This record gives sequence, structure tokens and C-alpha cells, in this order.
Amino acid sequence: MPSEVEQSADETVRQLRALATPEGTAALTRAGRLLAERTDVVTALSRLRAEFGAEVGGPAWGVARQREKARPAFGADADRMLFTGDTLEQAGRPELAARRAARLLADGPADAVDLGCAGGTDTIALARAGAAVLAVDRDPVARELTAHNVAALGLTAQVVDGDVVDLVAAASEGRVAGCPVAVLDPARRAGGRRILDPDGWSPPWATVTTLLDRVPRSVVKVAPGLDHDRVPAGVEAEWVSVGGSIVEALLWGRGLSATWRRATVVRAGVVHELTADADPGRAPVAAPRGWLHEPDPAVIRSGLVATVAAQLGATLVDGQIAYLTSDGPVESPWVSSYRITDVLPFSVKRLKGLLRERGVGRVVVKKRGSAVEPEALVKQLRGKGEGRAVVVVTRVADVPTVLLCEG
Repeated sequence: MPSEVEQSADETVRQLRALATPEGTAALTRAGRLLAERTDVVTALSRLRAEFGAEVGGPAWGVARQREKARPAFGADADRMLFTGDTLEQAGRPELAARRAARLLADGPADAVDLGCAGGTDTIALARAGAAVLAVDRDPVARELTAHNVAALGLTAQVVDGDVVDLVAAASEGRVAGCPVAVLDPARRAGGRRILDPDGWSPPWATVTTLLDRVPRSVVKVAPGLDHDRVPAGVEAEWVSVGGSIVEALLWGRGLSATWRRATVVRAGVVHELTADADPGRAPVAAPRGWLHEPDPAVIRSGLVATVAAQLGATLVDGQIAYLTSDGPVESPWVSSYRITDVLPFSVKRLKGLLRERGVGRVVVKKRGSAVEPEALVKQLRGKGEGRAVVVVTRVADVPTVLLCEG
């Protein structure tokens, strides 16, 4: 007898196939209009079920909602694709998948395998880049979504049921599943929780390292918090941020590795890359000066703060804190900069008094190396003044300190 998980997957596949029919397409279009009109859930579901039946109407509403969430990242493609909540969460960003595919296929089109295809984001990117793609997943829902989404976008790929652990274990002569190019994105969540230990990923860390060892033209998506000690020798580790937030970390196989560490920062659609061939060590430390520079998270996670400090002529405010300081402003994609107006020991009472004197009523609180909760401190510091300020709570020479900056 099928387990509850298998029964649930079978039902989801049945719903997805129903939505791929002409009637399902019409239901999705109707659901999209109801969403755009901001129809409340009860009314929308009632109308959809009345028009298309419960078997199609309910699922159409769910997918339409996922399409709405996907649209900022997937653009017009979202309106042709099918998503579930889980696969959309795992999908990643299409523009970054395209960037990975371009690097994987820099030597020309080749057979490529997407190991653990989820909703098909990497499969689609590889196919668009000219690869003949084999998409592999044990999850029937993932296979159904990938097959549908690839076809809906006018592309082709072979989608199969397969065990990634077994396929990677059998890899040889630079190929896995017969392909010289591979993408692997291990599942790093279970039961709604992140799995912090790489040995608990699916597939586990041993499969990650085996793939990197045996297939030179491969890339593995890993958790941004991965310990640097885990990165195998000769493998390039890259951290990517978009709009100031880390979105992915990558390990590039030895046939593609070009440096020791790479920080990639995407700002306003422009990609900036910072590399280092060896550990730059720590930046020098000095007292806060006229300007504070907050390194992008990709720079911090990649261990390249000292590289940026050297470029900017900046120093750390504390040996353990990733805030930089210099005498003047800088133009750099690697940092956000603030002019420091005051440096004072941390004291809420003293800080409130200073803000009141300056006519500051609204603040943004940043913190690093402090247990302070920014949201709580914002409420404490809110005043009647019209002025704005940035309050940075940190440590300077290991002493709790506030750097008050222009807002």
C-alpha cells in the first residue's frame, strides 16, 4: 500500500496534469484574473469551483498564487509555468541559473545533467544555453513540473527517475549519467527546517565531493553558511548576493575553477565580481574615522573583507567585526557607506538624548557583534524630530560602541 507521502505526490501529479489540459489552462487564466482583481479567497474559490469543478478550480487557485509570487523573478515565463510552494522556494533565480549555465557551457554546447531538477530552473537555463539536458529526480512531482515547464517554454529535455547518489557513485572519465557537464543542488531542508549539517543533505556531502572529484565541469549549489574548511582543495567557492542579500553559494569543479574565492554582487542588474587566489588574511585594525563602510554579505562570506579594505585604503573598526572605516567616502560595489557623526559607548539613555538634541525622530539600526535587537531599539529611539540617522551598534576594540551616522 502506498505511503501517505506517495499518495500525496500522486495526487499532486494528477492535479498538475489536469492543469496542463485546455480546461486547466482556462482555469489558471481565470484564477490569475481573480488574483489581479484582488478577489478574496473564499469568493475566488467558489467561482472557480463553480466554473471548472473542485478537481480543477482549487488547484488552479493554488498555482495562480505561486505564479504571482514567481513573476518578479521569472517574468513572463511564470505565466506559462507550473509551481508548487516547495518547488518555488527551492527554484532559485532564473538569471543566476543562466549565469551558471553560461559558465558550464563556455567551451561550447554539451550534454548536461541536472541532478535533482526540482521545478526545472537549471534544466531550462541549460537548454536555453544550447545543452542537450538530462533532468533527474526521484520525486515524481519534480519530474512532472520540470517536464511541463520545459515544454511550456518551447524547450526540450529528457526527464527521468533516478537516484543521484547512485549516478554520482558510478561517475567516471569526467562524466556522470553519460554527461560531461553537471549541476547538483542538494535538498537542504526537511520538514520545513533547514539542515545545517552537510552530511544530512540529500544527497549528502559525500556525494557532493565525489561529483567534484570525478566531473571537472560541474557546479554544486551549497548553503551560504558552509564552513570554508569543507571546501575541497582546488575547488572555487563563490558566494552570490542580490540587492544586498546572499542568495546562493556555489562550488565549481576543478575544470571550471579559476580562483580560490569569488564574491559576486548583483546591484541594479549589474554583476560585479571580486576574486582572490589565496586567503588575504585579516585587514588592519584602527579606530573609527570619518566614514563607515559595511561590506556586502557576499564579500564577508567569501572571506574577502581584507581584499576590499586594501582596495579602499580602509581598516577594520574591530578585529572580529566586518565593519570598515576610512577618512573619506568611496565609490565601490563592495560596500555601503555612511558618514560618521559621533562615536560613543553604548547607552540607550545617552543615545536617546543625543538624537533628541539633533532633532532625529527616525532611525535605522544596524548591528554586528552585539546582542541588541534592532527592531526593539528602533522603537526605543523613535522620537518627534523630523531628522533621520543610522545607528550602528557594534564593538570597537572589543568595547560595545555606537557609531551614529547620517541617515
